[in-house]
Amino acid sequence: MKVKYIGPDIGVDGLFNNGIYEVVEVDELTGLLRIIDESGEDYLYSPIKPKSVAGEYKGGYFEIIEDDNNTLSVVIKCNP
Repeated sequence: MKVKYIGPDIGVDGLFNNGIYEVVEVDELTGLLRIIDESGEDYLYSPIKPKSVAGEYKGGYFEIIEDDNNTLSVVIKCNP
């Protein structure tokens, strides 16, 4: 599964505008996306308004690039 992040860059090694990222899974407990970001590590991001945990960066949104069995379309319901 892959998504494209649209929005302001999140940190120096988080999500970058127009970056395409692999989604490892949708967390069953939280509904958050586990994404391998620019750090090379996997972190949880909101499927609706992804932003940094500390909240110092405004969030953006995801566009679905590849979706296995409509897994992402269930949690990413709409974009702005």
